[in-house]
Amino acid sequence: MTTQISDISKFLSYVLRHRPEAIGISLDSEGWADIAALIDAAARAGRKLDYDLIRTVVETNDKKRFSISGDGLRIRAAQGHSSKSVAISYPVKAPPEFLYHGTATRFVDSIRQEGLRPGSRQYVHLSPDRESAVGVGRRHGKPVVLTVAAGAMHQQGYRFFQADNGVWLTERIPPDFLA
Repeated sequence: MTTQISDISKFLSYVLRHRPEAIGISLDSEGWADIAALIDAAARAGRKLDYDLIRTVVETNDKKRFSISGDGLRIRAAQGHSSKSVAISYPVKAPPEFLYHGTATRFVDSIRQEGLRPGSRQYVHLSPDRESAVGVGRRHGKPVVLTVAAGAMHQQGYRFFQADNGVWLTERIPPDFLA
């Protein structure tokens, strides 16, 4: 069952963050998809989903990647969208003094020169603690954790947001705010 949950989570991440059109669904501007439409489209694409399985994936995902709407009818990825049709309107929020960004050592030199940019995503993703950032960095190679002077950035007018799953987001981070 664990493998099935992991496979469904990866499938949902792909569809809800990057390519909803791959199975013929659309997301609204806040990233929401109708669960019934998702189940039908997944079946046409050869994936068997049902409401209980989707809820299990949402509830057991250790990174809280997905949210189900209050009425239980829609689902979305909490953050990490590369789809240009999605622009979740997170409220601006004052960050803690420091946040953390996990990356691989091979990227450090270019980050020191250019800062952090979102790449294909809409925002730079930041962790509230070093441990989470190490895990993120490990996915890309030998991990390194960069400390972001988020409080100082915020005081200088940079905007921060917090996704449903606690991940902090910002448009970019100049190199002067990284250690």
